[in-house]
Amino acid sequence: MCRFFEPQVPQQCREDDAEEVIEKERVNFCEWYQPAADAFDAERAGEGQQAKAALASLFGEAEAKKPDPDTKQQQAEDLFK
Repeated sequence: MCRFFEPQVPQQCREDDAEEVIEKERVNFCEWYQPAADAFDAERAGEGQQAKAALASLFGEAEAKKPDPDTKQQQAEDLFK
């Protein structure tokens, strides 16, 4: 989401003075970070959902739906019976 992020360059950053982020899953700080203007693209996010639905139908799986909270609660309680 940083405007300097570039997967094809060494250390994935176009800023030469930036420190390399080794553990990307953990919190980190970069003094060069600047949010990219196009960090979130709603149109691309919709395309991703369409692709997931197409894969689900291709493999005969039901489209992923949000679980009913009451059903999940009941399933959790049933584990301890």
